Amino acid sequence: MRKRVTIIGGGLAGAEAAYQTAKSGMDVDLYEMRPQVMTEAHAGDSLAEMVCSNSLGSEEITSASGLLKREMKMLDSFFLRSAEKARVPAGSSLAVDRLQLAANITTELEAMPGIRIIRQEIREIPAADMPLIIASGPLTSSAFAQALSGLTMRKNLYFFDATCPLIRAESIDFSKLFAACRYEKGEADFLNIPLDQVQYESLVKSMVGAEPEQARDFEKEIYFDACLPVEEIARRGPQSLAFGPLKPVGLVDPRSQRRPHAVVQLRQDDLKKNFFQLVGFQTRLKYGDQKRIFRTLPGLENAEFERFGRMHRNTYINAPLIINQFSQCKKNSRIYFAGQISGVEGYVESVASGLLCGLFASRDEPRDPLPETTAIGSLLAYIANASWQDFRPSKFTFGLLADSGVECRDKKRKKELKAERACEALEQWIKKFAI
Repeated sequence: MRKRVTIIGGGLAGAEAAYQTAKSGMDVDLYEMRPQVMTEAHAGDSLAEMVCSNSLGSEEITSASGLLKREMKMLDSFFLRSAEKARVPAGSSLAVDRLQLAANITTELEAMPGIRIIRQEIREIPAADMPLIIASGPLTSSAFAQALSGLTMRKNLYFFDATCPLIRAESIDFSKLFAACRYEKGEADFLNIPLDQVQYESLVKSMVGAEPEQARDFEKEIYFDACLPVEEIARRGPQSLAFGPLKPVGLVDPRSQRRPHAVVQLRQDDLKKNFFQLVGFQTRLKYGDQKRIFRTLPGLENAEFERFGRMHRNTYINAPLIINQFSQCKKNSRIYFAGQISGVEGYVESVASGLLCGLFASRDEPRDPLPETTAIGSLLAYIANASWQDFRPSKFTFGLLADSGVECRDKKRKKELKAERACEALEQWIKKFAI
């Protein structure tokens, strides 16, 4: 009898976990509630749909996302291979056509031997006599979130996230924009809207004065710093956006040969260039205010919005209380938590978490944990051992990697040394466990 694994959730982590377990020879039951039950943020029912940004971050190995992706490629990440096929221009970053990527992954997993995709909402935690991977994501249904609270013995935690608006290309006046990447990294893959000081201050004033969508009465407005709505950043100070997502550093308008006071960037969202995303403009402003305010930007006077920015609630568990370094539930070792619900934050981190859960679940008993000198290993160790009293979802940063053995004053060189050490350690781990 072939070993079987149940995976709840067909998002980024669930899709990666399904591939890894099926590749190992297991039968996979992958449950996805869409389209039976839709979420606040998904556009369709495809697996592995990226709902916020279309960027997977920098590919430079001295960046956090770059090192993570390097390790994931060493571990044969199905998602990253698929992402390369749906790639759109984004300088030194990996950005994708989100909907095409999701469609490709869905088609490939549907055709993969051993994988059965079941379109059904899971409302209770199944009996875990076989491995169970919970990858229901930050947009977990209320019914399953309630069931999880029985397992975790406490209410699930959450924070609010917001998506960026998408603008139809045909409605943009490209003559008022210029193409460039910061510090000329890439092939001028971003479109830039230059703002002088008056235009910038007017934008900030409009956003701060607009009325946002309100959370429900019983929910506190809790945000994750990496996903702050743009209007919340603006409220932190008049120049907070100019030093944040609108910083003009490394950008010179070729028409004036001057650096603007601030820059709003647009990034291609699909392979056919039909839509562009307002980079860093996650927002919970009301739709009417978004249209009114963003149409004051040069080139967007007649902007037509394919999607407005919107707010949604992200659910996660208090990882240090619930899981160990293998992402296993401490109360039942057959249960694994993968993706953002496990306490990692970010697209790449979620995929990495699903990849490792797939590898761990496909073996009878884990082995050794990933070395903490690796990006993925340090992240899994952190969320398993952080302080539970104030736990919040975490992205990988180089700060999670110990400095011992890589003492160096030059920050970039220090990251290079840590990255080299991480790749060497992961290579040895792969050889030892025949991954």
